[in-house]
Amino acid sequence: MTALSASSALVPADGQAWALGFPGSLGNLDAYISTVNRLPMLTQEEEVSLARQLRDKADLAAAQALVMSHLRLVVSIARGYLGYGLPHADLIQEGNVGLMKAVKRFDPEQGVRLVSYAMHWIKAEIHEYILRNWRVVKLATTKSQRKLFFNLRSHKSGLDTMTPDQVDALAKTLNVKREDVIEMETRMGGRDIALESPSDDEDDRFSPISYLSAEHSEPTKVLEAKQRDRLQSEGLEAALSKLDDRSRRIVEARWLANDDGSGATLHELAAEFGVSAERIRQIEVAAMKKMKSALAEYA
Repeated sequence: MTALSASSALVPADGQAWALGFPGSLGNLDAYISTVNRLPMLTQEEEVSLARQLRDKADLAAAQALVMSHLRLVVSIARGYLGYGLPHADLIQEGNVGLMKAVKRFDPEQGVRLVSYAMHWIKAEIHEYILRNWRVVKLATTKSQRKLFFNLRSHKSGLDTMTPDQVDALAKTLNVKREDVIEMETRMGGRDIALESPSDDEDDRFSPISYLSAEHSEPTKVLEAKQRDRLQSEGLEAALSKLDDRSRRIVEARWLANDDGSGATLHELAAEFGVSAERIRQIEVAAMKKMKSALAEYA
C-alpha cells in the first residue's frame, strides 16, 4: 500500500502548495483516515464566512479550514473507486487535489454547500487518474473480474485462444459463467488503445478521448444550468405575478405563447384591447422593465 502523508496529499496539480497545516505527519493510510474523520465539520455560516475571506482576501487560513473539514468527503468518494484495482491512498491523494481546486473556485454566493460543489471536482480528478491507468481499468474493473483475471492467467497454457471445451472446463473449475471467461480472455488478448489520436489526420481523430470530454458536466456549468432553469420556471412566474392583468396578457401573448417566438403582433393586441399599437408597445416595454427588476431580485 502506498504511504500517504498530509503534505503529499495536499499539493495542488500545479505543484504550488498552499502551505496548509495538518496535525502531525501520517505514515499510513489507516492513521490518515482516522485523523481526517475526527476533524470538525463546518456550519453553513462558517463555510460562507471562510469562503468570502478566501475570495476577497486570499486568506490561506480560510482555505485550510475549508479543505480540512472536507477531507473525509474525499476518503468516502475514493472508497467507491476501489473496484478499479488502484491503491486507495493514491485515489485519496488525487481526490484531495480536486478538493483544493473546488475550494479555490467555490463561490459562496451561489447558495450551495461546498460539499455539493466539491463532489464534481473530486470525482473529476479521480477519473483522470484512473484514465491514466487505462490498461489496468480495461482488464479488470470489478473484484470478480480481477479474481478471474489472475486465475485465468494461471490456468491458461500459452498465448493461444482457448477452445470451447477448455472454456467450459475453466468456467466449471472457477465456478463462473463461460461468458465471463470468454470476455476476460478477450480483454487479456486485446492491445492497448491510445486515449489520444497519434496523428492529425481527420480519419484518425475518433480516439477514446473524443468520447470522454463532457464540458456540460463541469461543476460551474452545472450550477449555471440549475440557476438558469430556476429562473425560467420559478423566477419567470414570480416576475409575471408582479404585472397587472393587461400587461401580463400582452407579455404572454407576445413572448410566451409559442416556443418559436412567433407571438401575437402589436396590431392584434391593439385590436383586442381597443388601443393603438404604439400604446401596446409602451405597455410591453414598461412590463419588461418591471420583470427584469423582479428577476434580478429573485436571482
